Amino acid sequence: MKKKGKIWLIILGIVVVAVAAILIVRATKSANKELVIRTHVVAEYTVENTVTATGTIEPVETVEVGTQVSGKVEKIYVDFNDVVKKGQLMAELDKQTLNQSLSRAKASLTSAESQLNYAKLTYERTKQLYEANAATLAAYQEAQNSYTQAQMSKRNAQASYDQAKVDLAYAEIYSPIDGIVLDRAVEVGQTVAASFSTPTLFTLANDLTKMQVEADVDEADIGQVKQGQRVTFTVDAYMEDSFEGTVSQIRMKPTTTSNVVTYTVIIDAPNPDLKLFPGMTASVTIVTEEETGLAVPAEAFSFTPDESVMKALRKPEKPEGDPEASQGGQPKMNGKAMSGGNMVWVKKGGSIMPCPVKVGTSDGAYKIIEEGVQAGDSVVLSAQYVVREKAKKTGDNPFMPSPPKNKNNNNKGGGGPPM
Repeated sequence: MKKKGKIWLIILGIVVVAVAAILIVRATKSANKELVIRTHVVAEYTVENTVTATGTIEPVETVEVGTQVSGKVEKIYVDFNDVVKKGQLMAELDKQTLNQSLSRAKASLTSAESQLNYAKLTYERTKQLYEANAATLAAYQEAQNSYTQAQMSKRNAQASYDQAKVDLAYAEIYSPIDGIVLDRAVEVGQTVAASFSTPTLFTLANDLTKMQVEADVDEADIGQVKQGQRVTFTVDAYMEDSFEGTVSQIRMKPTTTSNVVTYTVIIDAPNPDLKLFPGMTASVTIVTEEETGLAVPAEAFSFTPDESVMKALRKPEKPEGDPEASQGGQPKMNGKAMSGGNMVWVKKGGSIMPCPVKVGTSDGAYKIIEEGVQAGDSVVLSAQYVVREKAKKTGDNPFMPSPPKNKNNNNKGGGGPPM
């Protein structure tokens, strides 16, 4: 029985030693940790929501100049990039054939006028005879019919003559607007045919200081785009430059490419420096929503302190007997904060406190705060315990000589003189 009692005492002693060791290890680990609080100082910030797209830069007004008559190009007076004025002569077609057509039309008109005069005299004479009962009704009606046909022939001849004059005028190509020559599609000696469609000879742009971007916006984003919204875009030719524009038109006609539906958005883009060329590809960013104000990172709304953090930050500031003092200075959270609404934690001194806020525009990273915090407040983003870096002692270096041992000290593990 005595042996069993000794065994139990030994086991009990081992358990006590183990428990003590565990408590010492835990205490040591806790002592080696420190609370680190990350905060963000509330300041003014601009939150933007955007839609991106790709577009092409084009002149605001483009005119294709052609010819309504066929013929050989005889003279060209303008070239690429030339500035032209409205009414300026740009090219001439060969007029020889057109002059001959005009001469034939003139001759036909002269012949028709002669026939009309003869038919008129005949009609008047026959009419007088018929009224005097000296001519039959048939002769009178025949003279009247010949006079009417002569009138119609004269009108047709006049129309042919007028058309020949117009065709001759079409042989001279004039600029319809003030602008610049973007394209010249013909050369001297080239024959153009206008029998089926009007051939394009020149392409003119009205004013290259005012350009527009034709951007293709995905159907998923088109609902956010509105007329008058601010736009920024870049082009490959000037990667370091950012150009400004404004949404001026949203075209409702869809474009489907590889089962992807897009809509064309027209963006006015001033070009005072003439850096933007027609046909350039633009990377467009449309600002669909924009607000400037006090902002807080979205990360702050997901922070909730745990019990250990709150215990570490408890600092009684009110006299004993106060209900809040019994909570270690931890502030009460009102019903609005407890209801699951928008709330952040603000650090003041050595403690943190919940603060209900009213949120405005958000871009995913930041949220505008309309009410609840002020500029300069420190909003808590995270609070956690981290291992404290151990200070390195000189004696811990194995390459450094250890201090001399005191012969009078029976503790061989001591590293220094007795205290």
